[in-house]
Amino acid sequence: MADSLDFDGLVTSYYGALYQFAFSLARDEAEACDLTQQTFCIWANKGHQLRDQSKVKTWLFTTLHREFLGTRRKMTRFPHVELELASADLPVVPPPTLHHLDAAHMLEALARLDVTYQAPVALFYLQDYSYNEIAEILDVPLGTVKSRLARGLGRLHQLLTTAQSQPPKS
Repeated sequence: MADSLDFDGLVTSYYGALYQFAFSLARDEAEACDLTQQTFCIWANKGHQLRDQSKVKTWLFTTLHREFLGTRRKMTRFPHVELELASADLPVVPPPTLHHLDAAHMLEALARLDVTYQAPVALFYLQDYSYNEIAEILDVPLGTVKSRLARGLGRLHQLLTTAQSQPPKS
């Protein structure tokens, strides 16, 4: 039956079962819908690679489960925290720096950072890469990425506060 199915037929045949499985994992209607839709999106892009068409159902359920695990890992790495609850963990920025910061100054200060720190800071804050992704991109250990980010941010803060305390150039 699976080899004669086109994409619409596949969705018709398996959507309900996949959604129920996703809902049993996620316990959230919107997330279950997203997982099911993402599974079919992946099928649309990679389904042609499946050699044994009799294993379509297994492939779809395995893919949905892997997507669920991936979203859980992402939530663990980047948890949603209300700003009011995290205020104690946020860095203290002096008021003069806060009032005079703009994107141009920030990018200018970033450009003045040592290249060793510039890439990790830009990848993390401007491109939203995770520590692991940055480590892979830069081909350095995870601990190196973390230390370069910490040192780079410290240096960036110094550059920004020093620039703010100096009188403007005429």
